Amino acid sequence: MQYSPIGVFDSGYGGLSVLTEIVNTLPEYDYVYLGDNARTPYGTRSFDVVYQFTLESVKKLFSMGCELVILACNTASAKALRSIQQRDLPGIDPCRRVLGVIRPSIEVIGHYTQTNKIGILGTPGTVISNSYPLEIKKLFPDVDVFQQACPMWVPLVENNEHLNPGADYFVKLYIDALLQQNEQIDTVILGCTHYPLLATKIRQYLPEKIQMISQGPIVAESLKDYLYRHPEMDVRCSKNGTRNFYTTDSTEIFDRQASIFFGSEVRSQHLTLP
Repeated sequence: MQYSPIGVFDSGYGGLSVLTEIVNTLPEYDYVYLGDNARTPYGTRSFDVVYQFTLESVKKLFSMGCELVILACNTASAKALRSIQQRDLPGIDPCRRVLGVIRPSIEVIGHYTQTNKIGILGTPGTVISNSYPLEIKKLFPDVDVFQQACPMWVPLVENNEHLNPGADYFVKLYIDALLQQNEQIDTVILGCTHYPLLATKIRQYLPEKIQMISQGPIVAESLKDYLYRHPEMDVRCSKNGTRNFYTTDSTEIFDRQASIFFGSEVRSQHLTLP
């Protein structure tokens, strides 16, 4: 069978936390991870720029043999996914697929909350897009959504400062700001794939009664279900258990940081975009 890995894309390292869960759930598949580290962060960029950068990365993964690409980035999922699916895929190859991380999280979130009050912690780009409130209203119209942008969290993680005491100030700052919006919030989504690395500190400052939802396991189970429901796509994905990593920036820096997110040693190759 021709090599046809599942592509996983993120603007930086955060998508590796999703890839880890996907590999644990579906270890037999081949995977290619692409991190656009040279142009990160995406969270503060405009819709048009995020769309253009994401499209370039998707096309690159398609050129590497991927039939299915996962946007393991909330900002790309919020600002670019729908345009790529509706505008670009029909002209590129209508048989290929691009999926995101927001929809799987939304499909299950209504089953967690008891108060129908949900909090979203995300990047400024994800919050400004209003993707979570809009999509949640479609599936769970009785659920109220409260959002809080956390602009300092990604830099803390990507500079390996997330475990240091200095990070506590910014973790508590944004959590307090979210909870001040509504005291009945009982479920919080970590709406950025970087945030699981801050999970211990986030949990420390969240009241015990509030559930904290991380996307990785949800996305992994959603992908497993998708491939089961779409055998025509499943047969097009090769299954040799390989993992290959690519970055648009320094491979030395990427490998050191990526190993923290992925949980094991990473050896990457450099590529340029577009």
